[in-house]
Amino acid sequence: MELKTDRPLRAIRSFVLRTGRMTKGQEAAYQQYWPVAGLMLESGPLDIAACFGRQAPVVFEIGFGMGQSLVDMAAAAPDTDFIGVEVHKPGVGRLLMAMGEQQLGNVRVYCDDAVEVLQQCIADDSLDRVQVYFPDPWHKKKHHKRRLIQPDFVQQLRKKLKAGGVLHLATDWENYAGHMLEVMTAAPGFSNMVDGGGYAPRPDYRPLTKFEQRGQRLGHGVWDLLFVKE
Repeated sequence: MELKTDRPLRAIRSFVLRTGRMTKGQEAAYQQYWPVAGLMLESGPLDIAACFGRQAPVVFEIGFGMGQSLVDMAAAAPDTDFIGVEVHKPGVGRLLMAMGEQQLGNVRVYCDDAVEVLQQCIADDSLDRVQVYFPDPWHKKKHHKRRLIQPDFVQQLRKKLKAGGVLHLATDWENYAGHMLEVMTAAPGFSNMVDGGGYAPRPDYRPLTKFEQRGQRLGHGVWDLLFVKE
């Protein structure tokens, strides 16, 4: 028997919303700093200059995890503004804690789905760099459709980048690196910043994480891709 429903089909998501409790410190930081640095999907289009109180280059990071590398980048680049998006609340709490400890005023954060944030909140031609570091590789072949970096999505990112803006991807899964390179090489409106194509050396602005350092000691690879909007 065919079952009929009027419910819309749910979009394929690139993440699994894990349940996790915040520590007391993360919870305290969330309560203290979210009113200052938190952004809401429901608030709609974001006036970035008004949000930060200045005109400055803007970096948008998707899926910052526990946020340490984003905080390190913001601390090293006080003349640049950073917007991070992460669906896992403990990670947001940890980022807010680190941001508060370093008294950083150039970080804002969404605790939402980055795809929806981009669609509803971020103006076209407004970002100087978009960075996606170590997204879930969905390593089983049957799950590859869940990978975030897909042709349609990178075109959404391209719309949000300024002309000359950079899309920076990084992964420690070789299979996903190859997938990313294939998608980006075929993506209209993007050019590989590496002469002759291929992967890029890690830029100085991307911190080397503890996880990455451990991987290097074990002989694991990390692949960076840098593509500029034409």
